[in-house]
Amino acid sequence: MTNALSVPAPTVQPDSFLTLHYRLSGPSGDLINTFAGKPATLTLGSGALSEALEQHLLGLVEGVRCSFELPAGAAFGARNPAMLQWLSRKELAQLSDPLEQYQVGDVMQFATPDGKGFFGGVVRQLRTDERGAAVQFDFNHPLAGEAVTFEVQLLGVL
Repeated sequence: MTNALSVPAPTVQPDSFLTLHYRLSGPSGDLINTFAGKPATLTLGSGALSEALEQHLLGLVEGVRCSFELPAGAAFGARNPAMLQWLSRKELAQLSDPLEQYQVGDVMQFATPDGKGFFGGVVRQLRTDERGAAVQFDFNHPLAGEAVTFEVQLLGVL
């Protein structure tokens, strides 16, 4: 006679290390989708996912696959008009390649002031007039103010 103990599957806790596939999509389609490639690895609370997305992962059991519908603005907040900013070509030359050519829709990456990370902005407008050459960037998250579908498959929970 064997006495096998049943060990419950690990569940996601606030500081769990996760291996997972996930998909984030909005009205225009997928923004991120790892299901066709390598899974993502991350630690909850590290900032890799928004706090709202992390809240949906808490308590899930390793091996589960599920999908969540978040209403407009719930996943990444409302769009903030103050996040649309004009940068002069002189400022941009100091932040990146001075010969960089910008096109509307380009996604640019900038170093954080402390040099420890990066943030992105999307080129929205180009200007050359009496005020000088400048580029308008949108620093809002691409899904800010949008309804979001968050699909996840938890492969591992540590």
